[in-house]
Amino acid sequence: MFSGITIEKLLLIGVIAALLVGPERLPGYAEALARFVKKAKEWTSTARTRVKEEMGEEFDEVDWRTLDPRQYDPRRIIREALLDDAPVTPTKPVRASMGAAAANASAPVPTPPSKSPFAAGDEVPPPFDNEAT
Repeated sequence: MFSGITIEKLLLIGVIAALLVGPERLPGYAEALARFVKKAKEWTSTARTRVKEEMGEEFDEVDWRTLDPRQYDPRRIIREALLDDAPVTPTKPVRASMGAAAANASAPVPTPPSKSPFAAGDEVPPPFDNEAT
């Protein structure tokens, strides 16, 4: 139920709260906490019922585990996004006997795209955001 929170931590928080609140006011706070938990359960069940009503039959067909954001690995997503870019042209291997200057001089220079999406003769000017930094 609780990910990362152990019973010991919850018990320690409860003891500290009891010491700070004091024995006179503790029953009132416990009662307020119980009311809040009951209302929270009611709100979640109402929300679940409304979602089921609005989605109809599709609600039961949805695999909610696939939509859990905790299953995604950001490193994998970035790696796949970088690999899905345009194919990279292979470069010639640099010989070990060549100096650094010769190696840099023989490296291929990337060429700019052949046509800009916003050419000078376009009828519509490119978008410009004057609030961007």
